[in-house]
Amino acid sequence: MGEKSVQKKKFILETARKVFVEKGFKKVTMKDIVEACEISRGGLYLYFDSTSQIFLEVMKLESQEADDVFSDSIAEDATAADILILFLREQKKELLRKSDTLTQAVYEFYFQGQPGKKGNILKRQFDSAVRIIEKLIETGVESGEFLCEDCKGMARNIMFVLEGLKISAQTIGITAEAVDREIQFILKMLGVGENENVLE
Repeated sequence: MGEKSVQKKKFILETARKVFVEKGFKKVTMKDIVEACEISRGGLYLYFDSTSQIFLEVMKLESQEADDVFSDSIAEDATAADILILFLREQKKELLRKSDTLTQAVYEFYFQGQPGKKGNILKRQFDSAVRIIEKLIETGVESGEFLCEDCKGMARNIMFVLEGLKISAQTIGITAEAVDREIQFILKMLGVGENENVLE
């Protein structure tokens, strides 16, 4: 794919993201994306076959961008505790964001049709995050920063807590205090001092 095509595809994905943020996933049609991008229907179909395909690419792009921002924020001399706290701070920001979020669209996408195929992608992302957090906790245990007997179980628990908070944020609403309380509990379970103002 030439540079012009790469840029065009990126433009379509960035524009489609705005449409998904505004309308969720279920209500978006290819026509909506054509109109938002101000391109021909054929121009869109050169790159994508369906809204599902576009949404998967939007999610992939979003994940890469979040990973880049997170990686760029990590100082060279960061400890395992520094990295975990930074990760939890980023999660808090995402949880409290009231607009410009794909969370509703993501849940609609996964609850609509072909759950096996789509569910595998979500499961892979979840499992990958668990493995990364597990390695981080193991590193922190080895350096004496964390106290933990079951690093994998703790990593899985962190991800389940964050996923539950995401659902709460979309359904019943959530406050900064509630997020802080859950994150402080995670840190306390790892032996990180409760009096540290780590979430600001």
